[in-house]
Amino acid sequence: MSSSDPRPPVVVVTGPTATGKTPLAIEIARRFGGEILNADSMQVYRYMDIGTAKPTAEQRAQAAHHLLDVVTPDVPYSAGRYAEAAHRVATAIRARGKLPILAGGTGLYIRAFLEGLIPTGPPDQEIRAQLEAEQAAAETAGDPHRLHRRLEELDPESAARIHPNDARRITRALEIVRASQSASRVRAEHAFRDRPYRVLHLALMLERPTLDARIDARCKAMIDAGLLHEMRELVERGYGPELRPMQAIGYRHMVPVLQGSDILPNALAAMQRDTRRFARRQLTWLRGLPERVDVDPRRPDAIFARVEEFLSSNESA
Repeated sequence: MSSSDPRPPVVVVTGPTATGKTPLAIEIARRFGGEILNADSMQVYRYMDIGTAKPTAEQRAQAAHHLLDVVTPDVPYSAGRYAEAAHRVATAIRARGKLPILAGGTGLYIRAFLEGLIPTGPPDQEIRAQLEAEQAAAETAGDPHRLHRRLEELDPESAARIHPNDARRITRALEIVRASQSASRVRAEHAFRDRPYRVLHLALMLERPTLDARIDARCKAMIDAGLLHEMRELVERGYGPELRPMQAIGYRHMVPVLQGSDILPNALAAMQRDTRRFARRQLTWLRGLPERVDVDPRRPDAIFARVEEFLSSNESA
């Protein structure tokens, strides 16, 4: 039975790190005439290739890729800026008669593109400065989760979504609380009703032991490929460890090695541990998406059949 949904189709390929999103998205693009929009918040940065698992030149030659290498690491880049650019690119892809394929693991970017952002207004710099000072004082006192506990009391729904170590998002949520409008209420009122696309949301899932093994192997492959050298080159270009992109998993783990205070095997072990934890948070976000379609990346034929069914369901509408 055909659908009467007039919205243009978009295929999303997401999932935890190391599940094979890039090769699967490329094969979907090749089979169904698509072009790929990066949905990884780290791959927008130039010179950061190994540690972000950015598609290689060979992979980019197999299918058109967009929104890679957009800015240098010292330029702030937001979900709002991403969504605006991604909408322009998707419109151009559709104008060429191609299928937009969103590929990546940054949930905020995907949601911003598919559903719009919560209209919370500009940040209050004075309140932000106060909260950041409180956070710094709490960390100095050995209590880095103090503000997260406060958020749990004032807005438990937001606190449940935000990791206790994510000081930036905790601060933003508390700013909204200070303005007497909780982040969860804003989210509920917005309800993400701005949905301009008909979406097949593929979520690549693997059992935990398999995923952990893949993560450990990928981290080692990054080290073997020269992640330490890439970090050294970034620093030599003037991009210091204090920059937000440079504090990402992998890059921050290279800093002590560069400074001579640690050795590479220890950095690798910490990188593997933190990547596994990051994958758990990605899974938590994915499990909260009722529209997702869980797929096994080791069964590509079943995935291609699902994409074909999705695309053909609206042909006669």
